[in-house]
Amino acid sequence: MTDISSNISVSKRRSMLGLAIWLVLLLLLTVLLIGLGTWQVQRLHWKLDLIAKVDSRVHAPAVAAPGPAQWADINAENFEYKHVQASGTFLNDKETQVYASTELGPGYWVLTPLKQADGTIVIINRGFVPTEKRQQTTRTEGQIGGETTVTGLLRINEPKGTLMRSNVPAEERWYSRDVMAIADVRGLQNVAPYFIDADDTKNPGGLPVGGLTQIVFHNSHLVYAITWYGLAAMTLGLAVFLVYFERRRAKTAR
Repeated sequence: MTDISSNISVSKRRSMLGLAIWLVLLLLLTVLLIGLGTWQVQRLHWKLDLIAKVDSRVHAPAVAAPGPAQWADINAENFEYKHVQASGTFLNDKETQVYASTELGPGYWVLTPLKQADGTIVIINRGFVPTEKRQQTTRTEGQIGGETTVTGLLRINEPKGTLMRSNVPAEERWYSRDVMAIADVRGLQNVAPYFIDADDTKNPGGLPVGGLTQIVFHNSHLVYAITWYGLAAMTLGLAVFLVYFERRRAKTAR
């Protein structure tokens, strides 16, 4: 009889120990999931604030493009999509075409250096041309000569290429607007670490077509937050169920 009671006591202690371990793990997981949900809420507020800032930049009056004194401070959060203006002379012989897929179909972005009065250079994304108009000789009317002014949106450099394809400068295969690499290949100096997407001001001959900047922010943080909080509720519910089940089993065993 004593042995039976002893075995029951040991079994009960083991059961309680197992329950305690499960509860600790579930509570830790619940805390982790709540933390992830809270982080997503914070990201949501950050994203909404960023969208509001970008919207105000896009619709603000154009200001002078940042000069060398500001280049070190250029970053996406503070400068991306800023409405800017730059004046100078296009170096049409240094043009670069970057593969593009737009609402007008596949083709190329035309990136042309603009040399300013102080000798610095800003690369201008003049806009889109279809594949059959990639070569300059097919759109000579659009090769603007002399002093000109470009208004558009400041964009941050896109180094190396895309996720699927890397730039191959030696073969003139460009898949991202990597202005620093383009400057190196074209032998340009004093080049701004950003480029400007030209607005929809019509170019002679109709090409390139500007004003095609896509301002899109993926904002799924609310969905993620709800998901994490939902999972937290499920794990907490499971912990409560285990306690309830163990207490009911203990009563039945008496």
